[in-house]
Amino acid sequence: MSPNEQTPAAPPRSLAEALRTRDDASLARLLRARPDLLGPVPNDLTQLATRAGTRASVIRALDRLDRFTQQVAQALAVTPEPTAYATLRGLLPGDGTEEALPRAVARLREQALAWGADDQLRLVRTARELLSPAPQHPSPTGLGPTVAEATSGMSPGRVQEIVAAAGLASTHDPVSAVAALTELFTTPDRMSALLDEAPAEAVDVLNRLVWGPPYGQVTAQPAAHLRWLLDRGLLVPTTPGTVVLPREVALHLRGGRAHRELEPLAPAVRERTAHRPQVVDATAAAQAHTALDTVEELLKDWDEGGPAVLRAGGLSVRDLKRTATALDTTEQTAAFWVELAYAAGLLASDGEADERYAATPAYDEWVELPPAERWTRLVVPWLTATRTSGLVGGRDGKDRTLSALGPHLDRSAAPEVRHRILALLAALPEGTEPEPESLTARLTWERPPVTHHRPSSEGAARPFDSPAALDLRTRLARWTLAEAELLGVTGRGALAAHGRALLPTPGETGANGAGAPEASVAAARAEKLLSPLLPDPLDHVLLQADLTAVAPGPLERPLADALAVLADVESKGGATVYRFTPGSVRRALDAGRTASDLHTFLTAHSRTPVPQPLTYLIDDVARRHGHLRIGAASAYVRCDDDAVLGEIMADKRAAPLRLRRLAPTVLAAQADPGTLLEGLRSMGFAPAAETPEGDVLITRAHAHRTPPRTAPEPVPDGPPLPDGTLLDAAIRAIRAGDTAATTPRKQAPAANGELPRTTPADTLATMQAAVMTGDTLWIGYVNAEGAASQRVIAPIRVEGGFVTAYDHTADEVRTYPLHRVTGVAELSDQ
Repeated sequence: MSPNEQTPAAPPRSLAEALRTRDDASLARLLRARPDLLGPVPNDLTQLATRAGTRASVIRALDRLDRFTQQVAQALAVTPEPTAYATLRGLLPGDGTEEALPRAVARLREQALAWGADDQLRLVRTARELLSPAPQHPSPTGLGPTVAEATSGMSPGRVQEIVAAAGLASTHDPVSAVAALTELFTTPDRMSALLDEAPAEAVDVLNRLVWGPPYGQVTAQPAAHLRWLLDRGLLVPTTPGTVVLPREVALHLRGGRAHRELEPLAPAVRERTAHRPQVVDATAAAQAHTALDTVEELLKDWDEGGPAVLRAGGLSVRDLKRTATALDTTEQTAAFWVELAYAAGLLASDGEADERYAATPAYDEWVELPPAERWTRLVVPWLTATRTSGLVGGRDGKDRTLSALGPHLDRSAAPEVRHRILALLAALPEGTEPEPESLTARLTWERPPVTHHRPSSEGAARPFDSPAALDLRTRLARWTLAEAELLGVTGRGALAAHGRALLPTPGETGANGAGAPEASVAAARAEKLLSPLLPDPLDHVLLQADLTAVAPGPLERPLADALAVLADVESKGGATVYRFTPGSVRRALDAGRTASDLHTFLTAHSRTPVPQPLTYLIDDVARRHGHLRIGAASAYVRCDDDAVLGEIMADKRAAPLRLRRLAPTVLAAQADPGTLLEGLRSMGFAPAAETPEGDVLITRAHAHRTPPRTAPEPVPDGPPLPDGTLLDAAIRAIRAGDTAATTPRKQAPAANGELPRTTPADTLATMQAAVMTGDTLWIGYVNAEGAASQRVIAPIRVEGGFVTAYDHTADEVRTYPLHRVTGVAELSDQ
């Protein structure tokens, strides 16, 4: 060999050796794709490889592969190990696979699910076990066990009978007999000749089993065509009454295909309708304004204390129906608004003995914000919330009804689905509404349900995913589209400009693990785009002769609050219609306003003259308001006009109040003042409550608030994504630990991977010698918490029972107590 020639590197013999050939950038991509491998940071690459092969971690990694990459992994699981790339390509023929297959294999390698060169591809053992056929359960490809696996429990004599019936020479042992049978089934020409002799009914049976499931039922006395298949090993008995189609036979019948249908390319999101972007933005802005009004109306309705909290938590069905009626919407939509207010921290339970829901102090701050900022305070929590209102009304695993604001509504996949839906909408031309079915099909391709198996409590294998779990992402996608329209993120089904601003721009790094930029950056960007589209609040209304007032747009808050007391909302929409009634006018008078105040208020804020009927209504109610006075006796009624009191006493409707006359101008009642007020008002009178001093009692709604509450934290979908600093530190520590574990040492390491052990005197002497020679040492160290680790250090100074050294593991100078060093070994010069 010439001096310039180098000996080719030996192929890796394990996943750990394959990881050692990677550079730091490749390891960072692995740890970013599978952050669960960092909890805690592995000591070395061997421990990283072991953790990457654990069942929970592999299942999590498989679940995050796209459909074609899953199909490649499934094909690898049914091939002999190791597998050549050419063999794998033969199992996956079709248009588009030539370009997609290298990417899929590279992704499996990058995520440490496969390793090895192209001529020796290997699937991680745990992944192979999950994706391979299990007893009575085919692999995800629909293939059953191999001939060798299917005949493993068969008697040698029966194996020889099958070999003879298939036209093969008998052998001296079952192993060679099975090998000959396998060779027959994997040789296309010989296999075709054998099947040409098969009865037509036998071929029909094979065709029914070929794409799976490969198991079938037979009687104790099978028909002639089934006996023909059984005699030649084309069907193999597994359990009494059950037969299986061997994998080699199925692959021949399939033409060598591992899957009936391959999906190498992501399905495109199809366009349904194209709208002008300006129309989309205006429609979305109008809906955003409606969303703000709806949340405000909800919390105003609960201003004095909302519904009671169920013992198990959440709203009762009856309270949800009442809320839906108050908001003039469906119960499912009402549940969305309730959950949205809760996610934004505007609504919570008050925590008192008679626990009820109410607005939080944050709500009072929220209503004073500009409309665009109020909107982002709702949308940003919605994007990251894991609570899913679409589940309300369904059943949990224990067949209990899921209630709004109740437990068990968190679904960790929800934030990722919402962000992905918006990203797919943003990829379409501006103003384009997609076909919802194509959108969900794309999501399903990107994150399909994985068919793998796990042991059940009885020990048999069963499908890992339940039907409900398989359909969750599709339902989340549909709910996201509906909720985005309600919130004004989309308009007419297309993504609005302010909705697009919520997504990261090119080069912008997400901070929440779901692909979104920093919340404050996205919110500011969306507010800037939405603010000009929202209508400016008005300072006037239009009074009409039919005792109504029309607000042609949103009103300034002081005007809206005052008008809400003086009149009742009759209808909403582009304009809000208020109706004045005797009850509403009396409500304003009870709140301390006089008739003169009301006339002045209406004159100042109406663009039309105050209609005469409205003037008469206010004056009439004010004239009678307070004519009767009610106080606490138990309760009493007093009036300067004794004729009015006589009229009350003569009215049969006053009997439940149990009134009696104490004086010409005073009646006493056994009812409490509140009941007495309502009773007399129902009789057509306009009484007013009074204080013990005889003054009219002014009543205003008491705004009930909870103590300060924080918004609910989303339930994370696994560990958080590591940032660049953590990745750099983790990789440096893993590299240093691996150096300590693999570098040849002058002292043999302890067995079973234990820490080096030397006496205190030898440890001290070796440390002092390394200070003078500059050698690097391998030490075992136990910290104050009792955690043991291996480290590679270069001692700088030894004094006072401490060693100061450059720690290659931490990439910094550290000081260690010598009594915590278990032992020391010199590293080889090689």
